[in-house]
This record gives sequence, C-alpha cells and structure tokens, in this order.
Amino acid sequence: MRSPHRMAVSDQSPADPHEEISRHEHPPYEETSPRNPYEELGTLAPSPLEDFLREDPGDENAAEPPWQPPNHRRGSRRRRVRFAGLPLAAKALVALAVAAAFLVLADRWALLYAEHEAADKLKDQLNLSAAPEVDIEGFPFLTQVLDQRLDEVKVTVPDVAADRVSLAKVSATATDVTMKGDGPTSLTGAVIGQMRGEVLLSFDDLNRELGASQVTFTGHGRDKVYARGTLPVAGHDLKVRADARIERNGERGVATDIDRMRLDIGDMATYRPGARESEGLHLSRTGARRVADESSQAKALLAVPEIARRLGVPDGAVREALRSDAKLNDVTGSPEFVDDVMRLNLIDVAMGHPALLKRLGLDPALLKGLDDLTRPVLVDRLSLSFELPKLPGEGAMRLHGVTVEEDGIRVGVEGYGIGFGSTAS
Repeated sequence: MRSPHRMAVSDQSPADPHEEISRHEHPPYEETSPRNPYEELGTLAPSPLEDFLREDPGDENAAEPPWQPPNHRRGSRRRRVRFAGLPLAAKALVALAVAAAFLVLADRWALLYAEHEAADKLKDQLNLSAAPEVDIEGFPFLTQVLDQRLDEVKVTVPDVAADRVSLAKVSATATDVTMKGDGPTSLTGAVIGQMRGEVLLSFDDLNRELGASQVTFTGHGRDKVYARGTLPVAGHDLKVRADARIERNGERGVATDIDRMRLDIGDMATYRPGARESEGLHLSRTGARRVADESSQAKALLAVPEIARRLGVPDGAVREALRSDAKLNDVTGSPEFVDDVMRLNLIDVAMGHPALLKRLGLDPALLKGLDDLTRPVLVDRLSLSFELPKLPGEGAMRLHGVTVEEDGIRVGVEGYGIGFGSTAS
C-alpha cells in the first residue's frame, strides 16, 4: 500500500505576478463546516442592548434641566401656524367675513338706538302713558340714515286714552319718512309722507270701563253693537237692553247712535226713556194679562175715571164692572183690553195717583228713579264714542271704514305730511 505524500509548497516566488495576487485574495481551501451568512451580518451590527446597558460617564455630571410649566397655548400656536399656511385668497375671505360681521352689528346697534329714540319722542309729544313700539324696516339701516330717508316704519301704540274709553291698540305703517338730524345718535325729528293703519276699540275695554252697571257689549253685524246687562234703579236691578249704531263723527272721531233702549222690570213692565207715546213706563203683555185676570187690579184701574176713559170703557160699563164680577170679566176678557192696558203710560198715571203703582204690584220708589233716568242720562251711560288725539305738528290724519268685529270696533286711519319732533333742517 502506497502511503500518501504531501505536496511541498515552494518558497520561491512565482514567475507570473498575477498568480501572486490571486493567491493572496483567495486563500487555500480548508475543510471546515459552512458558515451562516446571518451570523456574519450580526457581527457587523452593534447589539441594541449595548447602548442600554453601557453607562454614559457623562450622564452623572450632566445637570438636570429646570422644571417648566406646561404650555397650554400649543393649540393656538398650531392654529396660527395653520392660518399662516392658508392661501392669501382664503385670508382675504376670512377678513371680509369678520369685517362684515362687525358692520352688521354696528348697523343693528344703530337701528335699536334710533327705534328707542323715536319711541321716546312719540311718547312725549302724544302724552302717552307708555312708549310705543317702533320697528324700522329695511336693511341696511345706516345707508338709509346717510340718505336721511326711511322706507317703512311700523308703530304700535297700546292703551291710548280717548274720551271716556281707551283704545286697545293704534297700529300704523308709515312710508316715505324723512329724518331730521345728523345721524342715528342725534335724531331731532321726522316727517311722515304717508301713513295707514287701524284703531281697535276692544269690547273687553268697553265692558271694563263702561260696564260699572254690569253691562256688556257685543258686536252685531258690521255696524251695530248690543248692550246687555243690568242697571240698578231705586234698589232694583233692572235688565237693560240697547242697540248702538257705530258711525264716524267728523274726521277724527267715532260716535254711537243709541236706539231701542229699554229697562225690563221683571216680566211686569218695561221702561223706555223718552217723551213719545211708545216710550215711558208700560206694562208688558204678561203684566197686562195679569192685571186683566186679577179682579182687584182691574177694578183699581177702572176706578180712576181718567184711566177708564184712556182704556175706552164707557162710564156705564165701568159702574157695572165695579159692582159685578161677571160684568168685569166681560170688560177685561176682551182682546182689546190687554192692548189698551199696555198702551197706558204708568208714569203719567202715577203722577196723579201714586198709590196705583203699588196696587198693580210695582214699587212707588221705582217711579222716582225711572223719572230721573231720562234718555240723555241713559244714552250717556251707554255711549261708545271716542276721538283720536290731535297731532302736535303739521299734517293731517283722519278715520275711515268703521267696522264691528268679534273682538271690538275697528276703524281705519290714514294721514300724510305728519311731523314729529323738530322738523327744521
């Protein structure tokens, strides 16, 4: 068996220089286990734990930074940064929006101030108990001030005293209003070119102010008002009824024509103030029928010759009726007798025979109270008239179109050239 022999490496330099370089770059092959390339990469990268575990000699001598309070304005800085980053056009739009908002606020403030000043001047010049509501229409207001002309102004005045009653509301819309003054804070007056509105006379106010005698007012049709209630007379509560026709009285007033007034004394008699034949104190049909059926009351009437002649009963028939109930029934049982009794004015009868009313079941003291309650007195107690206050300056205002509605009496109002405050330029 031939033993292996090794090849000797010569120390002599090779003849070819390139062979020497190749020998240094590629060392001789050694029979070892193959190496892991990831392990080689691991040897090149530093371990992450080395920096963590290694102590920095400079940390011990480094000074700890001083404590500072937290900055809560980071968000505002961020917003400023964001705003600074906006395009120029966006910044201009934001600036315009802010400027417009301030202009609108200034316009509304000037408007409110002007409305307040106008309300105070109206209150002083019209002698109102409370300042009216003034609404200046149109936007913007400041441009109207510069032009010294308002397009439209609405005024509402509640509870205006007018004669014996109060007007529930006076509302008007003024157009073509020329202002006097240097600006919204120095208004001295105004001139109203045209004005239209309405006046409301509420039935609730009428019932409160004229209803001291428990009389209530209700509408009937387009121009009539019913008055219904009770009226105390000589200790008796008499039912009162009256019809009032509403009509215009001149240019600034409204008046009522009271008609068909009557006071009912139970179901016995009716009093109508006045001097006509149908007026005065008369028995109702129920009362006249009761007198005809009650023999004592019928004889009391026939026993007065003046009354018997007014009833058209001959003297002979009266004498027989006073002696015999059968003859009395013949006289009082006729249909004409009840109608004739109803035509008797008991006030005239009682003037000469005061005891007769008591025989008929009526209180004699009532006669005196009804005699004092004349037609003018009763009309005055039920009057619904009122008049607009006179304007303090130039111009004209008049009423028109009187109508009666469910809530009260409404009257149109119109005017032109009306000046308030100082109208000098």
